Amino acid sequence: MGNESKKRNGASSLGGGGGGGLRGKMEHYVYSGERKHVLAGIGIITIIFGIPWYLMNQGSKHRSHQDYMEKADKARKARLSSSSSSSEE
Repeated sequence: MGNESKKRNGASSLGGGGGGGLRGKMEHYVYSGERKHVLAGIGIITIIFGIPWYLMNQGSKHRSHQDYMEKADKARKARLSSSSSSSEE
């Protein structure tokens, strides 16, 4: 019984909800469910994942499947024509 009271006191002092400080504030924001906190969380997650996604896709141009196939056919024809001319020699 003495150990149980120590555990309860230790859990509440480690940020079990009632304490102040940074951890208590963060737990309030995370678990409150208030609209402004939810929107702020969505915004933070969007920024965290959006910036790297934007930077990765910044320089690349999106091509259609048809463009890709035409480029592959051209490369295949060039490779076949160079290999057939080198095998004739």
